[in-house]
Amino acid sequence: MGEIIKLLAELVNRIHDILAIIFGILGIQLSDKRLHFIIFGGFGIFMFIIVDWTFKKISKWSISAISFIYTFTFLTVLALNVEIEQKITGSGNMEFQDIVAGVLGFLAMFVIYVAIRIIIVLGIKIYKKYSKREIEN
Repeated sequence: MGEIIKLLAELVNRIHDILAIIFGILGIQLSDKRLHFIIFGGFGIFMFIIVDWTFKKISKWSISAISFIYTFTFLTVLALNVEIEQKITGSGNMEFQDIVAGVLGFLAMFVIYVAIRIIIVLGIKIYKKYSKREIEN
């Protein structure tokens, strides 16, 4: 897990350096904070446009799908943060498998939740169907 974080950090640092060089060549001198402002702003807007379009399409199908995506994303980030915290504090081992196990736990419990909801909804539909027949007779 530590190796993956180091690899990602190296990638981010290289992209940062390349962008600083490009802006320098263009004659635009930016402080680190201004570079972050521009990059995060641009990337954020790009990401927002894609996410907004995607969620509008998904919302026509189900708001629960958006809730699932949000929860899945939040739990993935939370699991990653817990592993980083364990590495920093020495309170546990930082392992990628722990993140996977946490996310799979959510997915397993989500499948159970969906199955229970389906059973309840079908049960209600069947009950209403047979209740109407009894009233008509």
